[in-house]
Amino acid sequence: MNDEPELLLETRGRVGLITLNKPKALNALSMNMIELMHPQLLAWAKDDAIDAVVIQGTGDKAFCSGGDIRDMNEQRGTDFGAVYYAAEYLLNVSIHTFPKPYIALMDGVTMGGGAGVSIHGSHRIASERTLFAMPETGIGLFPDIGASWFLSCCPGQIGMYLGLTGLRMHAADTLYAGIGDFYMESSRNEELLAALATAGSLDEYSVNALLKTFTSDPGVPPLAEHREEIDRCFAGDSVEAILAALENEDTDWARTQLKYLAHKSPTALKLTFRQLRLGPKIESIADIMKMEYRMAHRTYRGVDLFEGIRAVVIDKDGAPQWQPDTLAAVRDADLDEYFVPAPGEPDFSQAELS
Repeated sequence: MNDEPELLLETRGRVGLITLNKPKALNALSMNMIELMHPQLLAWAKDDAIDAVVIQGTGDKAFCSGGDIRDMNEQRGTDFGAVYYAAEYLLNVSIHTFPKPYIALMDGVTMGGGAGVSIHGSHRIASERTLFAMPETGIGLFPDIGASWFLSCCPGQIGMYLGLTGLRMHAADTLYAGIGDFYMESSRNEELLAALATAGSLDEYSVNALLKTFTSDPGVPPLAEHREEIDRCFAGDSVEAILAALENEDTDWARTQLKYLAHKSPTALKLTFRQLRLGPKIESIADIMKMEYRMAHRTYRGVDLFEGIRAVVIDKDGAPQWQPDTLAAVRDADLDEYFVPAPGEPDFSQAELS
């Protein structure tokens, strides 16, 4: 039995430090961790003795691999999904609107819910161990935790590309895509924490200046090599149009993307396409999260999410049986159901801190 707390909360100088502490589970974000983190974040926002917040993960493999989907799978048929998504998304809104520097050390695997507690911060730091992805379409879900906002902010059609394919990126690509802000070797994590803790005061300007003394160039982003193809192929007005454009490219790269997409949930692909086209039209992070909550609430009552979890996480046979199993069978009327108000949906604007 593991008696270690899942989340460590402490202060170092004028810094509030959050440490995700489930290294054997790749720091997967549990309901308990969310319930501990959010009130502390609210308290630090009002605490004049705290100038900035830093979040990190324990271990050398992951910052945070995502939400704890095993918990979700075990509670299928209950209201756990709705409660979890509401709590997680409210936390995301508070991080997005946090009035002080919020520095995320994205050191290691950073996926799904891990992006939610990092990318909404003011300073996102990638390392040589960073592995970032939004892989949700592969488990019958859609890129959530505010991806309708941050993927839409990526240059060109990169956001649509990342959202549909679930591409795994290392540090250079995260900076190129606008997912990360700085690159720093992981060996300097403790040194940076010490420098922040001993600073007389911290604000956005001083944090930027300090980080520049620790960070360096991550190198050439592989994503840039295919930027023209990405922008050309993923600009289509439907998932089918994107697939047709990839087929017309007739390159090894395009054939690889088609292979990736062929394994994704057809419903998840069409949902993701719709949300990422809607994202730029939505003005506030609260409204972004309201849309995603409605989508998540409906997804949790469906089939594909749990079939994806079974195939990828539980049985690991890599052979999900999607329902429906073709894009042509996913009707627009079925997709519309994911965007209607959900019973008991929270007022996400109440979580805004600025």
